[in-house]
Amino acid sequence: MKNSPIVTSDIKNLIKNNFRQYSMFLILIAIMVIFGPLTNWNNWNPRNFTNIFFQYSYVLILAVGMVMVIIVQGIDLSVGSVCAMVGALSVMLYNIGLPMPVTLLLSILMGAIIGAYQGAWVAYAKIPAFIVTLSGMMLFRGLTYIITRVNPISPRDRGYSLLATGILDEMLGLERIGRFFPMAFVFAFLLLGVFFFTEFSGRSKKIANQFEVAPFPLFVAKLVVVSLFTLGLANRFSLSRGLPIVAIVLGITVFIFHFIMNNTVLGRYIYAVGGNPRSAKLSGINSELVTFIVFCFMGAITGLAAVVSTGYMNSALPQAGQLFELDTIAACYIGGVSAGGGIGTIVGVIVGGFVMSIINNGMLLMNLGTHHQHVVKALILLLAVFYDVYTRRKAGLG
Repeated sequence: MKNSPIVTSDIKNLIKNNFRQYSMFLILIAIMVIFGPLTNWNNWNPRNFTNIFFQYSYVLILAVGMVMVIIVQGIDLSVGSVCAMVGALSVMLYNIGLPMPVTLLLSILMGAIIGAYQGAWVAYAKIPAFIVTLSGMMLFRGLTYIITRVNPISPRDRGYSLLATGILDEMLGLERIGRFFPMAFVFAFLLLGVFFFTEFSGRSKKIANQFEVAPFPLFVAKLVVVSLFTLGLANRFSLSRGLPIVAIVLGITVFIFHFIMNNTVLGRYIYAVGGNPRSAKLSGINSELVTFIVFCFMGAITGLAAVVSTGYMNSALPQAGQLFELDTIAACYIGGVSAGGGIGTIVGVIVGGFVMSIINNGMLLMNLGTHHQHVVKALILLLAVFYDVYTRRKAGLG
């Protein structure tokens, strides 16, 4: 007998519970429209979309790791300092003659080791993540100053910065086809094909195991929204210089961890530990190991972000990474992550990261100083957390 899906019975409640995540797409478009006349519509220029990825890709990459940390009821305040230190070490490694792929892998490994160090304190020594990562923020910032001797370190050639500022079409020597460079659409369709496959296979597995799934029309609506968003970005890239390499890096990172969170046992354990650590422990889940792994993931992703942010600056600066944690945490909360843990998605925080990036970019195009940006981002973060706390109390969850 074929299994039938257990569909959520109350569609109204389903939409209400997921409104914040999916409304972010509408908010993102609304922000773009609002900034349009304020920037003489320069924010819609295809070249500006490429610049947004170059300038703010570190936020999107770091948000992929931070969402998992917050889901397990943790926080990481050290990401900016770790980016600065790993970035400096990676340039040093590159300058002694290592090829860029090896430098990148070693940077990710260094980040993972730092994540393991902090994760051990949090998971096994039971020290609050706030304290551990606050200590890490000061520790790794101090080590950065020692390593760099408070002087910038420049890479030996432009090869280091290609990951952050390179264009795939230019590297392959591809010409425009009509008005468009082709690789943005090629990668977009490839990414969507893999995304569709994982989403349908994940839904089929849930149905086979009698898990609750969303009604099929809403499931299709999610796929349509993600597709339009992805193809819209591909259109902007193709009308400019082509596909930024960092967009490929981000797409692969998002896919890997989206798959882990939605299609693996580890992903289910992460949500279980974040939702109720005591119940997860009683269910036989090794919550300490899960938390430790999450911090290792965060460290590895921070190592990747370090190379990207350093490559964009084309220099390892001792003061690099300032307020990276604010942008990243704000992106997570705006993207629907709950301050109480257990709730959040990779796709949601990527949209939240785009919201923060587009607000920053819009204010720059309006020639507003960084002090205005700090005020706006602080208020957005506060309102996002207030909304989460308010809705949880109203639902009787906190």
